Amino acid sequence: MRYERCRMLFGDEDFAKLQKAKILILGVGGVGSYALDCLYRSGVSDITILDFDVYDETNQNRQIGSEAVGMVKVDRLKELYPSVKTINQRMDMSWVESFDFSPFDIVIDAADSTRVKIEIAKKCYKKLIMALGSAKRYDASKIEVASIWKTHGDALARKIRNELKKVKFDRNFTVVFSPEVDKCKEKGSCVAVTGAVGLTVCSEVIKRILKT
Repeated sequence: MRYERCRMLFGDEDFAKLQKAKILILGVGGVGSYALDCLYRSGVSDITILDFDVYDETNQNRQIGSEAVGMVKVDRLKELYPSVKTINQRMDMSWVESFDFSPFDIVIDAADSTRVKIEIAKKCYKKLIMALGSAKRYDASKIEVASIWKTHGDALARKIRNELKKVKFDRNFTVVFSPEVDKCKEKGSCVAVTGAVGLTVCSEVIKRILKT
C-alpha cells in the first residue's frame, strides 16, 4: 500500500489527522515545491498551492517540476500531484488583504516578497510556518527552526522583525531559517539548502498537526 510505511510510523489515529489537515502553500519554488512533495508523500491529501510564476531554465537547479520550462508552476505541479488544489494568483498586498485564510489549518509561507511575508504574518500568525532566506548558502546543517523573535544571522529575518516592531506587532510565529554567512553576492542557490528548508517546513507541519 502506498502509505503503509507512513502508517507504521505515525499510527492509524495520527495518520488520519494528516489526511484530514488542510494546508496552504504560498509559493512553490525551491522551498515550497519540496514542502509540497514531502507533505504529499506523507499522506496529507488536502493541499492548496498558490503561485503565479512560470518555469524558466534558471529554476532547474532547485525546483521540482522545473523541466517543464515555460509552463505555469501550479499547473505542472497539479500534473505531478493530482490531488492538490491550485490557485494561479500573484501574491501582493491587496491579495493578502482580501484572501480568506480561515479554512486552512496551517499556512506555509514560501513567498519571495518581504512586504507580503510581513502582511501574511500579521493576518495569520497563529497558523503560520514561514521559510526565510535560503539562497546564497550550501550548508544544510546550519538550518534552524525558531520563533521569528529568536532568529539570528539572517538578513531577511532581521528586516521582518524590524518592520513588525515598527507597527508594534509582537505576536509569535515559527520560522525556518539559516544563519549561514552568504557565500555570494547575487542570488546563487543550491538545492541542498532550498530543498532542506522545504523538508524542514514539512516536518514542522507534521509535528504541529500531530499535536492537535
